[in-house]
Amino acid sequence: MLERLVERCLYAARWLLAPIYLGLSLAVLALGLKFFQEIFHVLPVIFETAEADLVLVVLSLIDLALVGGLLVMVMLSSYESFVSRLDSAGDSREKLDWLGKMDYTSLKNKVASSIVAISSIHLLKVFMNAQGIPNDKMLWYVIIHLTFVVSAVGMGLLDKVTRHEH
Repeated sequence: MLERLVERCLYAARWLLAPIYLGLSLAVLALGLKFFQEIFHVLPVIFETAEADLVLVVLSLIDLALVGGLLVMVMLSSYESFVSRLDSAGDSREKLDWLGKMDYTSLKNKVASSIVAISSIHLLKVFMNAQGIPNDKMLWYVIIHLTFVVSAVGMGLLDKVTRHEH
């Protein structure tokens, strides 16, 4: 009887994660606000802005979009994996294709590849502004980016090897 009570409490504790995923949706809102703040800053001075500076702004917008997509992917698939299945009110057009098909390993690989993409954009922004950055800092940016790349490739290879064994 005590064992059953403990097991029910542990199983119900998964709902403690729901406010965390709700908080991630607020982080998506914050990213959206920042996205439009950047657009509203650049629009009035678009014709005076140098091409390289405009490219940096666009890269920042892409960065925000990638982070937002990553947050949505983690938020929805984690909620569905650990808390409860999402009900899209029976509307098949509203349902995301990948939802319900993404296990923890594929989510981990998508997060790793998204981090590599975000890091690539950040590194490109750094390279476009290379004249103002010391060489030793530039080297560290490249090393950190390569660490992300090697980690993502390693996780992908490990996933491939373990899936073939099963």
